[in-house]
Amino acid sequence: MMSSVAGSGSASTLGVADFLKLKALSAGPPKELKIRLIKVESGDRETFIASEVEEKRIPLAEISIKNTASEIIRACKGARVKGKFRESYLLPAFSVKPVVSPDQPIPREKLNPPTPSIYLESKRDAFSPVLLQFCTDPKNPITVIRGLAGSLRLNLGLFSTKSLVEANGDHAVEVRTQVQQPADENWDASGSSQTWPCESSRSHTTIAKYAQYQASSFQESLQEEKGSDEEDDDDDDDEEERKKADVPEAPVNAPSATSTTNTSPEQKPVGKIIKFGTNIDLSDSKRWKPQLQELMKLPAFMRVTSSGNMLTYVGHTILGMNSVQLYMKVPGSRTPGHQENNNFCSVNINIGPGDCEWFAVHDNYWESISNFCEKHGVDYLTGSWWPVLEDLYRSNIPVYRFIQRPGDLVWINAGTVHWVQAVGWCNNIAWNVGPLNPYQYQLALERFEWNEVKKVKSIVPMIHVSWNIARTVKVTDPDTYRMIKHCLLQSIKHIQILRDQLVAAGKKISYQSRVKDEPAYYCNECDLEVFDLLFVTSETGNRKTYVVHCEDCARGRSASMANVVVLEQYRMEELMSIYDTFSLAPTPSSR
Repeated sequence: MMSSVAGSGSASTLGVADFLKLKALSAGPPKELKIRLIKVESGDRETFIASEVEEKRIPLAEISIKNTASEIIRACKGARVKGKFRESYLLPAFSVKPVVSPDQPIPREKLNPPTPSIYLESKRDAFSPVLLQFCTDPKNPITVIRGLAGSLRLNLGLFSTKSLVEANGDHAVEVRTQVQQPADENWDASGSSQTWPCESSRSHTTIAKYAQYQASSFQESLQEEKGSDEEDDDDDDDEEERKKADVPEAPVNAPSATSTTNTSPEQKPVGKIIKFGTNIDLSDSKRWKPQLQELMKLPAFMRVTSSGNMLTYVGHTILGMNSVQLYMKVPGSRTPGHQENNNFCSVNINIGPGDCEWFAVHDNYWESISNFCEKHGVDYLTGSWWPVLEDLYRSNIPVYRFIQRPGDLVWINAGTVHWVQAVGWCNNIAWNVGPLNPYQYQLALERFEWNEVKKVKSIVPMIHVSWNIARTVKVTDPDTYRMIKHCLLQSIKHIQILRDQLVAAGKKISYQSRVKDEPAYYCNECDLEVFDLLFVTSETGNRKTYVVHCEDCARGRSASMANVVVLEQYRMEELMSIYDTFSLAPTPSSR
């Protein structure tokens, strides 16, 4: 009885306490002391020791690849970042690029360095690890491998024009209409001065139709050659007759009956119009089965697909990069100056029968060349340009120049700037590879970030590829491992901070798992790679379609992101598990 009275007398106090307790719990989770039980075995006996687990929150600025995924998440949650979180996926401390000063004067004779040319004598030479080391050495921007087709017994006849017509004559060909001129010259339309822009118009045809053009171009050339030989004989006779009749010689700059240019002595006659068959897609493994099977004879590091090739982990086909492209040429056909997409390495084989002339510059000088392009009003990343050699020499930029003969393979190292012109009638095949080494990875990620600045699409989705590598590849090189791990760390930070900001703003995030072979996503407006958190809007046209945006473009459409659905493609636990599991694998010799 007394107890009930005591209870009723203190009822109001207890009610307030309970309310305060509830309020405290709703304000945030109560503090917990985490205990870990550690099993200790002694003979037949098992005992457990209770060990306190103290969870320290590390400041976000101090987080590194040494931290666990859960430590990264806690640091992100405690950071309270205002506005968009922006940090590079690259860490300057991990840089592996050779330091070269472009301002250091180079003697004129060294501005045309000899191109490394490796002569293969056997299949064993082609598969030597020394060849891989040489080709991927950052000091060697480009390497010509002579006699590769012979030493590997590659049947390059499968890529001859005749074979291509027989295999798939109706296959699409992109055509570039160009002006034929010497390889080391690039004249403007008036023929009055050399310039950088190298314009060409685009059209389309088929392999069979281009083959007819290629053959007729060759026949015309033979006729012209025959005609000029006869003319030389006639000229000798005419000279004798002129001397006899004392007829004055025609002035040097007088136009011929077939001249298509003006007659000013300062102006150079513009060459004839030619057509270059480019970007012919050989990705279809059924239509091009014999051709693609033949390329499996190549050493692993040169193949379209291999375990050591980063492009194998894209998960979908990128035309011309992790698939083969064919080029059909007549003399003068030009592939203008460029670096490969995302600075990946490239393989190019000349099928013949004619030669190709190559020009190449080390990645160290790409910014100087970019500045020349800007000065001449042509976009370095997306425009069409042909360097004026004298401009490069005056700026201390060494240029490699060489002839690629039929059966020769050219290895273009990561980031190498290059431009190519056909000397004769020939076909070439080419594709990209991404050796899993620190130099290639750094240059690819550098270009990924530069592309974002310049609003240019990165054809290789580097964040997507980095996560796929971490999930599937045992990386044994310490520098490559550190770079990839740092990229994943930055990716987790970006995702978690953005996620927290969206939740705090009351935005619902819906989980939608990726399906097999689903491609990486890019923003529909700015072409930026969008990883994990997709900002989706529905666009109503003839049919209802869904369009992906990046965070910036989604907010640009609506600050509150009204009518924007946020989809999450990975559970954070999954990414944390991949991150924590990804560790430096021992090299085979150290096991």
